Amino acid sequence: MPELFAYTDGACSGNPGPGGWGVLMIAREGGAVVKERELSGGEPATTNNRMELMAAISALEALSRDVAITIVTDSAYVKNGVTEWIHSWKRNGWRTAAKAPVKNAELWQRLDAAQARHKVTWKWIKGHAGHAENERADALARAGMAPFKG
Repeated sequence: MPELFAYTDGACSGNPGPGGWGVLMIAREGGAVVKERELSGGEPATTNNRMELMAAISALEALSRDVAITIVTDSAYVKNGVTEWIHSWKRNGWRTAAKAPVKNAELWQRLDAAQARHKVTWKWIKGHAGHAENERADALARAGMAPFKG
């Protein structure tokens, strides 16, 4: 059974501004790449954090069956949000510890629902640090943003 990985990234020109998200999905067997799939999209007025979330959501929603997958993100916001903060947000009715509404709550709820059907391992890596797959996800995010830049 191949191991599945999704390398995700978001980009924004201005924050807020036009933005894009990108996903490089890779299936590996015995360390060798057996299949790749690229996804990207964008919005005319958004934030970098929203695009980082959309990349992860899009990766999970693109899966046609329940699988084990490792999502690799350079966003500490996404990784920490989905592995740590989301549990208390849900308990607190989508409010932070300071009782403020959670920013991007609708996307966090969508991500929570998307990951519920899979066995997801979340991994953070440093962005723009020479990780080939992350650089490809970044290029896809910039391509997703391109139609919305003036």
